[in-house]
Amino acid sequence: MASSFASNRTIQILTAAEKGGYGILAQTCYDAHSVIGLVRSAERNKSPAILQLFPITLAYGKGPFLQFCLNAAHQASVPIAVHLDHATDPEHIELALSLAEQGIAFDSIMVDASHAETDEENIAIARPYVERAAKCGVAVEVELGRLEGGEAGLRVISDAKLTDPSKASAFINGTGAIILAPSIGNLHGSYLNPPNFRQEILKSLHATFAGKVPLCLHGTDELPDALFVECIKNGISKINVNSWARDPYVKALTEGLQTKPFPDAADEATEVFAKVCDRFIVLFGSAGKA
Repeated sequence: MASSFASNRTIQILTAAEKGGYGILAQTCYDAHSVIGLVRSAERNKSPAILQLFPITLAYGKGPFLQFCLNAAHQASVPIAVHLDHATDPEHIELALSLAEQGIAFDSIMVDASHAETDEENIAIARPYVERAAKCGVAVEVELGRLEGGEAGLRVISDAKLTDPSKASAFINGTGAIILAPSIGNLHGSYLNPPNFRQEILKSLHATFAGKVPLCLHGTDELPDALFVECIKNGISKINVNSWARDPYVKALTEGLQTKPFPDAADEATEVFAKVCDRFIVLFGSAGKA
């Protein structure tokens, strides 16, 4: 791990999680209420966390909303990092990096070139962005292999490709990235069949990268609790969560606004969001680790 990232908030959180054998909730947030819900949950559980934005949310709120997220996360009483998930399109990556160069910087971003035909093409796309991000102290996550599916404005992928652990070191060295998202049978969206995760891939990657490159689990909708725990045991430290909290939050807010004043409905929906975060923080073992 590059010494220049020793003070990076995302890397500090994930490094401690890997050493401690627990996982970190990386919760996707879409608005101020969900941001406050995540922070509320992390603080009351005394847990580290990662606040994630999708590129479409960044494009909508731009610098002012990102600054709000950074303020909420970095002023919390527990360590919370802010991460840009699945930055695929050049305009979204450019927006994130240009804001970073203006001093409004994500702690980390995912440069997602998994749509590339080859690993070499993936590396060629990602490396210039990784180098530019590094100058701003922003850590970068990359994906080796390809996840099927799509969600929340992400391009839909129909041809999954499992991660080949034997190629992982060359891929990380080639991109210069510091967080790895593997493809192990996980997918974005609903699982039509029971998930079949190749845990041997995780074990091999963890053996290669332990203490150097944190591993991130994508595609967590509808997964059973035991599978989360198994993935953490086998080396996952960053766990992306989206619709588990989003959907009940939206339902609560929609229903609440029918009968309650806006502030009351918003606060109740925020607490619904926070309680889902509570559950995952406890399940992942990070409660009390801040």
